[in-house]
Amino acid sequence: MRIIAGRWRGHGLKTLRGREVRPTTDRIREAWMSALGPRVVDARVVDLFAGSGALGLEALSRGATSVVFVERSRRALEVVHSNVERLAAGEEATLVGDDVFRFLTRLDAPFDLALADPPYGTGDAERLVHAFLRDPFAHELWLEHPFREDLPLPAGAKTRRYGDTALSVLQAVE
Repeated sequence: MRIIAGRWRGHGLKTLRGREVRPTTDRIREAWMSALGPRVVDARVVDLFAGSGALGLEALSRGATSVVFVERSRRALEVVHSNVERLAAGEEATLVGDDVFRFLTRLDAPFDLALADPPYGTGDAERLVHAFLRDPFAHELWLEHPFREDLPLPAGAKTRRYGDTALSVLQAVE
Protein backbone atom coordinates (compact mmCIF):
# COMPACT_ATOMS: atom_id res chain seq x y z
CA MET A 1 0.00 0.00 0.00
CA ARG A 2 1.27 3.47 -0.83
CA ILE A 3 0.31 7.14 -0.67
CA ILE A 4 -1.22 8.02 -4.04
CA ALA A 5 -0.75 11.79 -4.33
CA GLY A 6 0.43 14.91 -2.55
CA ARG A 7 3.60 15.61 -0.65
CA TRP A 8 4.16 11.94 0.30
CA ARG A 9 3.23 10.52 -3.11
CA GLY A 10 4.68 7.05 -3.62
CA HIS A 11 5.68 6.49 0.02
CA GLY A 12 4.89 2.97 1.18
CA LEU A 13 2.76 2.25 4.23
CA LYS A 14 2.76 -0.64 6.66
CA THR A 15 -0.45 -2.64 6.59
CA LEU A 16 -2.24 -5.03 8.88
CA ARG A 17 -2.19 -8.69 8.06
CA GLY A 18 -4.87 -11.28 8.66
CA ARG A 19 -8.09 -12.65 7.31
CA GLU A 20 -10.27 -10.10 9.07
CA VAL A 21 -8.36 -7.22 7.45
CA ARG A 22 -9.86 -5.59 4.35
CA PRO A 23 -7.87 -2.45 3.52
CA THR A 24 -9.26 0.13 1.13
CA THR A 25 -7.64 -0.57 -2.23
CA ASP A 26 -5.42 2.04 -3.87
CA ARG A 27 -7.98 2.36 -6.67
CA ILE A 28 -10.85 3.15 -4.32
CA ARG A 29 -8.72 5.42 -2.14
CA GLU A 30 -7.64 7.34 -5.25
CA ALA A 31 -11.26 7.73 -6.40
CA TRP A 32 -12.26 8.75 -2.87
CA MET A 33 -9.59 11.46 -2.62
CA SER A 34 -10.27 12.70 -6.15
CA ALA A 35 -13.95 13.08 -5.26
CA LEU A 36 -12.99 14.99 -2.11
CA GLY A 37 -10.88 17.30 -4.24
CA PRO A 38 -10.02 20.66 -2.71
CA ARG A 39 -12.31 20.09 0.32
CA VAL A 40 -9.45 18.24 1.99
CA VAL A 41 -7.09 21.26 1.85
CA ASP A 42 -6.87 22.93 5.29
CA ALA A 43 -9.51 20.53 6.64
CA ARG A 44 -9.67 19.07 10.14
CA VAL A 45 -10.22 15.37 9.45
CA VAL A 46 -11.13 12.35 11.54
CA ASP A 47 -10.27 8.86 10.22
CA LEU A 48 -12.74 6.49 11.92
CA PHE A 49 -11.93 2.77 12.05
CA ALA A 50 -8.46 3.91 10.97
CA GLY A 51 -6.88 0.50 10.34
CA SER A 52 -3.46 1.32 8.88
CA GLY A 53 -4.26 5.05 8.75
CA ALA A 54 -4.03 5.14 4.95
CA LEU A 55 -7.12 7.33 4.45
CA GLY A 56 -6.09 9.94 6.99
CA LEU A 57 -2.48 9.96 5.82
CA GLU A 58 -3.64 10.39 2.22
CA ALA A 59 -5.71 13.38 3.40
CA LEU A 60 -2.65 14.87 5.17
CA SER A 61 -0.55 14.29 2.07
CA ARG A 62 -3.12 16.26 0.06
CA GLY A 63 -3.23 19.24 2.40
CA ALA A 64 -5.42 18.50 5.43
CA THR A 65 -4.38 20.54 8.46
CA SER A 66 -4.76 17.70 10.94
CA VAL A 67 -6.12 14.18 11.28
CA VAL A 68 -7.38 12.32 14.33
CA PHE A 69 -7.04 8.56 13.82
CA VAL A 70 -9.57 6.55 15.85
CA GLU A 71 -9.00 2.81 16.15
CA ARG A 72 -9.79 0.41 18.98
CA SER A 73 -7.42 -2.38 17.92
CA ARG A 74 -4.09 -1.96 19.66
CA ARG A 75 -2.35 -3.84 16.86
CA ALA A 76 -3.84 -1.52 14.24
CA LEU A 77 -2.98 1.56 16.30
CA GLU A 78 0.66 0.41 16.38
CA VAL A 79 0.59 0.23 12.56
CA VAL A 80 -0.91 3.75 12.35
CA HIS A 81 1.78 5.01 14.73
CA SER A 82 4.48 3.39 12.61
CA ASN A 83 3.08 4.97 9.43
CA VAL A 84 2.81 8.40 11.07
CA GLU A 85 6.45 8.12 12.20
CA ARG A 86 7.54 6.88 8.76
CA LEU A 87 6.11 10.06 7.19
CA ALA A 88 7.17 12.37 10.05
CA ALA A 89 3.53 13.41 10.43
CA GLY A 90 3.46 13.49 14.23
CA GLU A 91 2.73 17.23 14.44
CA GLU A 92 -0.45 16.83 12.37
CA ALA A 93 -1.66 13.47 13.66
CA THR A 94 -3.46 12.48 16.85
CA LEU A 95 -3.96 8.79 17.59
CA VAL A 96 -6.91 7.73 19.73
CA GLY A 97 -7.20 4.16 20.95
CA ASP A 98 -10.93 3.91 21.59
CA ASP A 99 -14.22 2.61 20.29
CA VAL A 100 -15.42 4.94 17.51
CA PHE A 101 -18.91 5.36 18.95
CA ARG A 102 -17.63 6.16 22.45
CA PHE A 103 -15.17 8.66 20.92
CA LEU A 104 -17.97 10.40 19.00
CA THR A 105 -19.97 11.03 22.19
CA ARG A 106 -17.12 13.12 23.63
CA LEU A 107 -16.56 15.62 20.81
CA ASP A 108 -16.60 19.35 21.54
CA ALA A 109 -16.89 20.51 17.94
CA PRO A 110 -17.50 18.82 14.59
CA PHE A 111 -14.68 18.00 12.20
CA ASP A 112 -14.65 19.33 8.65
CA LEU A 113 -14.47 15.80 7.20
CA ALA A 114 -15.05 12.33 8.63
CA LEU A 115 -13.62 9.42 6.65
CA ALA A 116 -14.88 6.00 7.68
CA ASP A 117 -14.23 2.47 6.50
CA PRO A 118 -15.90 0.31 9.16
CA PRO A 119 -15.49 -3.46 9.15
CA TYR A 120 -17.97 -5.08 6.79
CA GLY A 121 -20.77 -7.23 8.19
CA THR A 122 -20.73 -5.75 11.69
CA GLY A 123 -23.56 -3.21 11.45
CA ASP A 124 -21.08 -0.42 12.22
CA ALA A 125 -21.79 1.41 8.94
CA GLU A 126 -25.49 1.62 9.80
CA ARG A 127 -24.73 2.65 13.39
CA LEU A 128 -22.42 5.36 12.05
CA VAL A 129 -25.12 6.75 9.74
CA HIS A 130 -27.58 6.86 12.69
CA ALA A 131 -24.99 8.58 14.90
CA PHE A 132 -24.29 11.16 12.19
CA LEU A 133 -27.98 11.90 11.60
CA ARG A 134 -28.63 12.21 15.34
CA ASP A 135 -25.62 14.45 16.09
CA PRO A 136 -23.37 15.33 13.12
CA PHE A 137 -19.74 14.92 14.14
CA ALA A 138 -18.44 16.45 10.88
CA HIS A 139 -19.66 18.73 8.12
CA GLU A 140 -19.37 15.75 5.76
CA LEU A 141 -19.21 12.01 6.38
CA TRP A 142 -17.53 9.90 3.68
CA LEU A 143 -18.39 6.27 4.30
CA GLU A 144 -17.10 3.15 2.54
CA HIS A 145 -19.41 0.12 2.66
CA PRO A 146 -20.49 -2.88 0.60
CA PHE A 147 -22.60 -1.71 -2.34
CA ARG A 148 -25.37 -4.16 -1.49
CA GLU A 149 -25.59 -3.04 2.15
CA ASP A 150 -28.90 -1.27 2.68
CA LEU A 151 -28.08 1.82 4.73
CA PRO A 152 -30.61 4.35 6.04
CA LEU A 153 -29.15 7.18 3.97
CA PRO A 154 -30.97 10.52 4.08
CA ALA A 155 -32.32 12.31 1.02
CA GLY A 156 -29.47 14.18 -0.59
CA ALA A 157 -26.82 11.60 0.28
CA LYS A 158 -24.73 10.61 -2.72
CA THR A 159 -23.40 7.12 -3.36
CA ARG A 160 -20.74 6.14 -5.88
CA ARG A 161 -20.19 2.51 -6.81
CA TYR A 162 -16.79 0.88 -7.39
CA GLY A 163 -17.51 -2.78 -8.14
CA ASP A 164 -18.81 -4.37 -4.92
CA THR A 165 -17.76 -1.32 -2.88
CA ALA A 166 -19.70 1.90 -2.39
CA LEU A 167 -18.73 5.31 -1.12
CA SER A 168 -21.58 7.33 0.37
CA VAL A 169 -21.36 11.00 1.27
CA LEU A 170 -23.64 12.58 3.86
CA GLN A 171 -23.82 16.31 4.54
CA ALA A 172 -24.61 17.73 7.98
CA VAL A 173 -27.84 19.69 8.04
CA GLU A 174 -27.01 23.21 9.17
